[in-house]
Amino acid sequence: MNGPVILDRRSALKGGSALIVSFSLGNAFAQEQGGTAPPPKLRGSLAQAPYLDSWIRIDADGGITVFTGKAELGQGFKTAFQQIAAEELDVPFASLMVVTADTGRTANEGYTSGSHSMQDSGTAIQNAAAQVRELLVAEAARRRDLPAENFRTEDGMVIAPDGERFRYGDLVPAEMLHIQAQPISKLKDPATFKIMGQPVPRVDIPAKVTGGAAYVQDLRLPGMVHARMVRPPSYGAQLTACDAGAIEKLPGVVKVVRDGNFLAVVAAKEFQAVKAMKALSAVAKWEETASLPKQDDLPRVLTGLPSQDKVIFQQRNPAATGQKTIEASYTRPYQSHGSIGPSCAVAQLIDGALTVWTHTQGVFPDRQAIAEMLRMPLERVRCIHVEGSGCYGHNGADDAAADAALIARAMPGVPVRVQWMREQEHAWEPYGPAMVTKLKASLDDSGAIADWNYEVWSNTHSMRPGGAGSLLAAQHIAEPFAVPAPRIIPLPEGGGDRNAIPLYKFPNAHIVHHFIPAMPLRISAMRSLGAYHNVFSIESFMDELATAAGADPVEFRLKHLEDARGRDVVERAAREFGWHRGQKAPLGRGYGFAFARYKNLAAYCAIASEVEVNSETGRPRLVRAVAAVDSGQVVNPDGLANQIEGAIVQSMSWTLYESVTFDDTRITSIDWQTYPILRFDSVPESVEVHIVNRPGQPFLGSGETGQGPAAASIANAIANATGKRLRDLPLTRKRIKDAIDA
Repeated sequence: MNGPVILDRRSALKGGSALIVSFSLGNAFAQEQGGTAPPPKLRGSLAQAPYLDSWIRIDADGGITVFTGKAELGQGFKTAFQQIAAEELDVPFASLMVVTADTGRTANEGYTSGSHSMQDSGTAIQNAAAQVRELLVAEAARRRDLPAENFRTEDGMVIAPDGERFRYGDLVPAEMLHIQAQPISKLKDPATFKIMGQPVPRVDIPAKVTGGAAYVQDLRLPGMVHARMVRPPSYGAQLTACDAGAIEKLPGVVKVVRDGNFLAVVAAKEFQAVKAMKALSAVAKWEETASLPKQDDLPRVLTGLPSQDKVIFQQRNPAATGQKTIEASYTRPYQSHGSIGPSCAVAQLIDGALTVWTHTQGVFPDRQAIAEMLRMPLERVRCIHVEGSGCYGHNGADDAAADAALIARAMPGVPVRVQWMREQEHAWEPYGPAMVTKLKASLDDSGAIADWNYEVWSNTHSMRPGGAGSLLAAQHIAEPFAVPAPRIIPLPEGGGDRNAIPLYKFPNAHIVHHFIPAMPLRISAMRSLGAYHNVFSIESFMDELATAAGADPVEFRLKHLEDARGRDVVERAAREFGWHRGQKAPLGRGYGFAFARYKNLAAYCAIASEVEVNSETGRPRLVRAVAAVDSGQVVNPDGLANQIEGAIVQSMSWTLYESVTFDDTRITSIDWQTYPILRFDSVPESVEVHIVNRPGQPFLGSGETGQGPAAASIANAIANATGKRLRDLPLTRKRIKDAIDA
């Protein structure tokens, strides 16, 4: 893979005529209203980037480029955005090019996280493309002096009533157009869609499955050198001595870079860098401090730490009283992102301007952090997103970018590639936080839930960059930046309390979030944040309550669920699975069910599972899973199914295998043996995804809607198969075997 062409909007305009459409909605609406009324709220990310040249470019030759500030992470949105723009512009799908997150070319859409890509960027592109199409029609109508409603669009052309065709490129004036925008785009009728709603093959897949240049790990620039980091052996370790003289004389070694506890070696070839790294590690002397809690006592440690307690939901109805009460507690360990490819970045400093190619989920926040760390003007730093082989959350991507930037500063003009090693990724990435939940509920005489009490203990779920202190390199240099204070992510998005409020309706409810500022291990955002464990806890407890009430688990959920769209996915998943009251799974197997609406504002998902448990070994195996999902208007059903399938498989791995281990000083789960993940021989035999399409409805984020329901569905199936309820993640074969034997 060669380096991406560095091009900004200003230089792009020098190349010839193009339609760069800029609408100033605020000014237009204020003039129309006499300067008194506020403009209508723009849709999606148009609210933050209201100028359409942030989203659409049409060249004089008819070439069309679509821009998004979101980063393609394997969720397939690049294909979906191309479909959206092609549909609303009435152009062939293949005629478009989509440019993803790049601080020099795209709008600032912050992080690609929380299943917001379709809701925010997809909505912006849809409305922008629709407005551009109207402008093109209006220009053709002006040239013919005919009413615009008599024209239509097709295949990148505006067609007049008599059949005359105007290519989009021919309608482009040489100058930039400053045209007042309509507050509301005139979107196409979903009944007329030709591209949206179709299973278009994802554009990012071919290179990935053929060994092509698909990832930042594949990036190669002319004259590029290779760097490897020497990380401290543990949190807080101090570098006391490092005689690098012999290392600098090794074959191919170009430079040893040291700044405080930041230590790296640079070589002409990659394996030379690896050998030099190992040699440098051997001569580096560190002073360590035992600072980690006892892992076996982690739930007690977490609940015993100082916390900021807040009641996030409360409802009272004295008339409703419970007769039977049950209680339960559930735990989640620290978990790694487990990226298949360790983090990587490439950086180059030319004439005082730094360019970083990175698989960060937030190019603009990462740029801000790197600029602060290097004490460079923000405008002199550019971050370009290139996919990484494994992500979904705040893993080591931002740190690798900072490493590359620091080394590149020490080697002006030379492209520097930093590739982490497996043990570095596992030991130093920010983990998904450990969590503890405690539940208590009562059933009334009819078997309905009369009161619901829920408490969750957790650290913050985001320490993403924005400030330099979030970067490892900035923490390790001689003049370090302080780690920023952990913060609560407010609802409705939420962090540790994401999805802590059930979608079910109870007459009495009391829900408390215990926010723990202290962070024994380095933690940050991991896919779905607190929703994974909260949904696991809530949906496991719903099954326990259904058992106590003598009710079918699906019927019990529907009894407490008023949301019509939620009921639709629950009923659809149950029907497609073949669920029925009084069913019994084959010997050694169990059935489980779970449901949630992600963040109570994104996509709905219900999952039914069949799990086999070997009673001799305790080994669980997900045999089949059937999911139903409602994510609003569907753009690419194949891509949506990919997301739910991926969520089920990823959640299965978290739920059955994954847990970070540590002693009092060091992280000990530093490879695939000590941190096992799902292997190919354990992939389910069958995963079905049934989509409830809602034409014309807003896009709902779906990338993270399946993790929680998948975990609870599997746990409920294991309980159904064994008659034993496991509440501590992961549900390993040892824990299952111990429960069976007990």
